[in-house]
Amino acid sequence: MVGARITAIGTYVPKRRLTNLELEQMVDTNNEWIIQRTGIEERRIARSDEFTSDLCISAVKDLMQRYNKKVNDVDMIIVATSTPDFPFPSVASIIQNKLEISNTGTIDLSAACAGFVYALHTAHGYIASGLHKKILVIGADTLSKITDYNDRSTCILFGDGAGAVLVERDEKTSSFIGFHLGSDGSGAQFVYRPGLTKKVNDIELIDTEYLVQNGREVFRWVVRNVPSNVKKILDKTHISMDKINWFIPHSANLRLIEPICDKLGYPMEKTLYSLTKFGNTSAASIPLALDLGIREGKVMNGDKVLMYGFGSGLVHAGELLEINFDEANNETSTL
Repeated sequence: MVGARITAIGTYVPKRRLTNLELEQMVDTNNEWIIQRTGIEERRIARSDEFTSDLCISAVKDLMQRYNKKVNDVDMIIVATSTPDFPFPSVASIIQNKLEISNTGTIDLSAACAGFVYALHTAHGYIASGLHKKILVIGADTLSKITDYNDRSTCILFGDGAGAVLVERDEKTSSFIGFHLGSDGSGAQFVYRPGLTKKVNDIELIDTEYLVQNGREVFRWVVRNVPSNVKKILDKTHISMDKINWFIPHSANLRLIEPICDKLGYPMEKTLYSLTKFGNTSAASIPLALDLGIREGKVMNGDKVLMYGFGSGLVHAGELLEINFDEANNETSTL
């Protein structure tokens, strides 16, 4: 097996902020209620002419600038998203064209809020098998474009953003320690956006163009299942939770992260999340949280980081990593 190392990271969020105080003017809610129920203070919203591919490209450019990286020799681009610019062509193919990468494969991956971790796992497999040498992995979503801003149960949660990492072949060092993947399709009706069919699991779906979520059922499922699946990674790798420097669950809702950490016996102060200022950004939430930890001087090379994504499907995925980024330059962009 060839080593695969994550060498660089870049992120991007749109400029426009949508605060809780602004949401008070749009739906029946208030700042205190939103913070109490979710921990979210604001979220970023893409312009009407700004799409998922645009956020991805900005995240890759941030990566290139901060780590002095070139991407013209990337031989695969994997984009995890639930909000592509088009049903087809892929977001990855648009990125390939705009970044002028002449000789690369391009695929989009659909695993909702677990998408970034699934994409990382896929890149690891491609490189470890010897098939590829240098892969761009991007998690990005523009959930504001499929959010009903008359529905206070969803519009308070979601925001837009993108995170990109570069995974490269390394004969001496690998970032990847262990993983666990899973799915429970019996809960597919709890988070969805209707498409060609209006029924799933013989259950009639709401006829809407927007995202639909049964937050209570998702909460129950996550709290019941995610901690035990995190422990499966620890058992397989023979590493205890107290040896994990940073835990990065999907930033869905702070009130969801808290019971996960409680069941794992893991301190919240060593848990990274991006929801406070960015909301739930789906596939972008984990790379955004990781990068915030790097920018704040928390996450260092040599640290063990355990990511766990979960979302519509109901899919879930975890990766235990050791951070070994290349040296960044002194200029760090701001989010």
